[in-house]
Amino acid sequence: MNRLYVIALLAIIGCASSKEEMTSSQPLKKESKYLRWVGDSQYDSLTDDPNFKLCNHEKLAKQYFNIGDAMEYEGEKPMLVRHFLDNYQPVDTQQSGYLRIRFLVNCDGATGRFRLTQSDVNYQEITFDKQITDQLLALTQSLDGWKTKYDGGQPVDYYQYLIFKIDQGTLTEILP
Repeated sequence: MNRLYVIALLAIIGCASSKEEMTSSQPLKKESKYLRWVGDSQYDSLTDDPNFKLCNHEKLAKQYFNIGDAMEYEGEKPMLVRHFLDNYQPVDTQQSGYLRIRFLVNCDGATGRFRLTQSDVNYQEITFDKQITDQLLALTQSLDGWKTKYDGGQPVDYYQYLIFKIDQGTLTEILP
């Protein structure tokens, strides 16, 4: 019976010591050649604003699925949708599909590191007309109402995304 307790105790200690949680107070491990998550956006000097800074370490940026909160924008989604409907100009094209813009929001609500993914209605990769992508990117970059998110009471940097449904050059829906 004592042997069983010793084995159980060793198993618990082994599991507890092998579990590593990264917090801002712990030193970070040696950099890996791989990104932490698929879709992490490393700084790119060719496309990214050099003035955009994360408040915390790169590896502490939260994915939208880590925080569990819905999109948080001043005026919520209706205000965000209004911004695009008031400013997007339809483009004369037969192109239809989805354009996703993914970006980081820092703990001050500033945004940067915008990345685009484009697909047709069958989710096959395409390249939309530059008039569509340039407009949607500029309009997304001009949004200035992103709210600070918190994790454990601490302000965090986080990833956000918007998906635009395009039907023959006309913006028909914004997700999420």
